Amino acid sequence: MREAIKHIPFGQVAEFRNGLNFGKDSHGKGCLLVGIPDFKDRFTPKYEALGEINPDGIAKTEDYLQKGDIVFVRSNGNKELVGRSLYVDKQVKALFSGFCIRARITSNAIDPNFCAYYTKTRTFKDSISSSAGTNINNLNQEILSQVKIPLFTKNEQLAIAKVLAVLDKKIECNNRINAELEAMAKTLYDYWFVQFDFPDENGKPFKSSGGRMVYNTTLNRDIPAGWKDITIADCASLSRGVTYGKNDVRSKDDIGVIGVLRATNITGNQVDLDDLVYLPEGTVSEDQFMNAFESLIVMSSGSKDHIGKNGIYYSDRKVAFGAFCSKLSINEGFVFYVSTFLNSPWFKVYIKNQCLGTNINNLTNDHIKECRLVKPDVKILTLFEKTMSEVYKKIASNSIENRVLKDLRDWLLPMLMNGQVTVA
Repeated sequence: MREAIKHIPFGQVAEFRNGLNFGKDSHGKGCLLVGIPDFKDRFTPKYEALGEINPDGIAKTEDYLQKGDIVFVRSNGNKELVGRSLYVDKQVKALFSGFCIRARITSNAIDPNFCAYYTKTRTFKDSISSSAGTNINNLNQEILSQVKIPLFTKNEQLAIAKVLAVLDKKIECNNRINAELEAMAKTLYDYWFVQFDFPDENGKPFKSSGGRMVYNTTLNRDIPAGWKDITIADCASLSRGVTYGKNDVRSKDDIGVIGVLRATNITGNQVDLDDLVYLPEGTVSEDQFMNAFESLIVMSSGSKDHIGKNGIYYSDRKVAFGAFCSKLSINEGFVFYVSTFLNSPWFKVYIKNQCLGTNINNLTNDHIKECRLVKPDVKILTLFEKTMSEVYKKIASNSIENRVLKDLRDWLLPMLMNGQVTVA
């Protein structure tokens, strides 16, 4: 039988530093910034999606992140976010928000990668709460310094981190593949339905080869002869999400509850399943459940930049969505055409125009339904749907696999950290 695992206070093996508070003068470029929105269900930051600031005259050398640092959410109105961590796995020029705390390992007894994985455990999160004596909304250096870190041998730490990293690397690989597939879909859409260089009867690009174009007064642009314009209402239906208050929210461990998506679950062009709110299933109507390949659109937000943001739901898991969003159910034969259109510059300009001159950042279902788009020739539309079907199905397959991998990682993590499972 294995001996009891020894523990060491976090403060004995790491030093802590609060992030900087930045004012309007720091807006600009020059340095990446890790902020609260970056703490999704990830192990490392999504570096290419980080915001930027101008650090001149504000940041000192010791304020910058280094490879091996662990960044925590220090303060947030959502208690579930406090203590959430990100591991900096490469050297980048980056700072971190004043709502965060950085831990930098100073002892050879602890591997930073292993330690970062330990911060993802329920045991670690519970230690933060118990150290403060409450379910905290604010974390501080003193609380972090008192948390106990398991002291495995260095080889055991490296082995544990390696097992978990294999799963995370596969997840990241799938994410990169999906990003490439999404880029392919956008490129083909642009080539066929913006430049109108879809293949003509001879397999040549239509417009570039002299295909006949006619002016459409509704769309205010030239489109191929024989093509028409339609509204989104002509090829899809919309449903608004479930309304709920704080008293309606339940624990995900309660019986008879259903997960509810919010605007924060739309990341890039996809809908993720992180940080769901849970409600009694009886409060949700049938049309407020998501189905695969339906799109979720942000209809109301404190920021106009978020209005109209949308993503495709790829999962087979039963979830609902909240009232600040609408679900777009697209008719067969238009699914991938409309889904790709929703992330086109044309649609984004349309949404921006709907919000001009208003102080309330809201869209109605009618705003979406009345949006007009090109209706391609049936032959070309069918060809696009057939081509994109394989692309989007591969994205869906990768997304579902990632959820399985995350569940496996999260199941293994506590058992590896408490010695229930050992790595040979």
